[in-house]
Amino acid sequence: MKNMIAVAFLCMNAIFLYAQEQSPLFQEERAAQEKLDTYDHRPVYHFTSPKNRFNDPNGLCFWKGNWHLFYQVYEVPDEGHHWGHAVSKDLIHWIDLPGAIYPGPEEKVYSGTTYVEEDRVIATYYGKPIGEMIAVASDSLLLDWKKVGGKPVIFSPEDEDAPYKIFDPCLWKEGEYYYLISGSTRAEGPDGRKIPAEYLFRSKDLKNWEYRHQFLADDMFSRVGDDGACPYFLPIGKDRHLLIHFSHKSGAKYLVGRYDRNKELFRITNGGFINNGPVGLGGVHAPSAFPLGNGEAVAIYNTKSNNYAKGTFNECMTLPQLLTVDDMDRLVTRPYGDYESLRYDHVALENVELPFRQEVSLPDVSGKAMEIEMLFNDATRDIAVDVLADPEKKEYTRIIFRRGRGFIDRSRNGGDNSKPSVIEIDPTFCSSKPGFSSRLPEIKEFAMDKDEPLKLNIFIDHSIVEVFVNDRQWAMLRVWPVLDNSTGVRVTALSEDSRIVKLDAWQMKGIFE
Repeated sequence: MKNMIAVAFLCMNAIFLYAQEQSPLFQEERAAQEKLDTYDHRPVYHFTSPKNRFNDPNGLCFWKGNWHLFYQVYEVPDEGHHWGHAVSKDLIHWIDLPGAIYPGPEEKVYSGTTYVEEDRVIATYYGKPIGEMIAVASDSLLLDWKKVGGKPVIFSPEDEDAPYKIFDPCLWKEGEYYYLISGSTRAEGPDGRKIPAEYLFRSKDLKNWEYRHQFLADDMFSRVGDDGACPYFLPIGKDRHLLIHFSHKSGAKYLVGRYDRNKELFRITNGGFINNGPVGLGGVHAPSAFPLGNGEAVAIYNTKSNNYAKGTFNECMTLPQLLTVDDMDRLVTRPYGDYESLRYDHVALENVELPFRQEVSLPDVSGKAMEIEMLFNDATRDIAVDVLADPEKKEYTRIIFRRGRGFIDRSRNGGDNSKPSVIEIDPTFCSSKPGFSSRLPEIKEFAMDKDEPLKLNIFIDHSIVEVFVNDRQWAMLRVWPVLDNSTGVRVTALSEDSRIVKLDAWQMKGIFE
């Protein structure tokens, strides 16, 4: 048995060495992108495409000891709209691989998911404009994909009155059936307006599919005008399922509920926004996720650049996250992956006093690629943390915590007069470049006990700021500082005297170094 394990380990290392050998093929493209980066906006420890622009992440999965990330690549001459591909052992350090799935017979390879079986990985995606496609790979690095039947397994309906629409799919298996949902809309909202839809199909062989019905039941949490693009349907918690998806109106969303296997329906019990505000200009975009099999899931999202600096494309992925749900069916989010391996030049501070409304600079904490952990005293109420700040306050990004400032939730029996706390990222002054117009502030609510200490985990990477609060909630925005000295950190107690009990900060290495 020991010999078998040793051989398997050597094979995995050989596979990964092959992937590393492919890396030089992409170094020139990455170098070219860096030369276009006029204002130093290109992140160094968040995944970026080696060449040109990229869009939705697709089919995040774990296969034969490696994590695989696929993503939409477009505006690449002579290659068409296809899936890019990268591999990682720790979800942080990524190695570029050749593109995975290319168009034909479809004109463009759009978004989709993967489903991992014991001996193969199944990818499903929307092949624009003809329908849902399925491809299968079983090699160690998922480089050799074969399209089932060489044509759509579910064709886009030609009849406008068809009971379903075809767009981004998600696939899983229950018993003898494979199931597929196709995210889109249905005109069943107020006055016939569009609301999100997930159309359900099933098959025993991946080739022949029958339409079942609309999959969502009791969805009172989506907005009129949202759609159900880029769906990922995953088991979560003890007996719940999670549907995370993307709305072209309001960004990334989630729905939690019970999966009624007998009636093949998803009965929704809670839901909310992963992104706050309209799509674009640096908010959270589309998700990709993979279940860990223990009630938890790993997720990653892409985010768009502002593109106000012509010729620079700085789309990037967020850091990976671990998702679960609490006893109120609320999504719980914390950072995941071996991000600690990127840390260097550690700075530690203790008991930093924060007098009421007196701005406190932290001169030893400074940088454009950093991680900062801050633990405040129990009574901390409203706090502002400015990052990527220049000394003259020409530009800065403000992170604001407000205890108990959210909406009262009386939706459950018995009522609840407690108010959730709020985390906000305000990009209003993030850039001093003339003509810059910021995105709306990112505002997220989360449950917090009255005297619970505040813990902020802040990740800063040139043009992206991610904040995790008490290992429970997450907020992210892209920001666009243009001054070389916009590297400072300042903290202000907004309501009363407060104190930073403990602070740890690190500079962060690049993931492609």
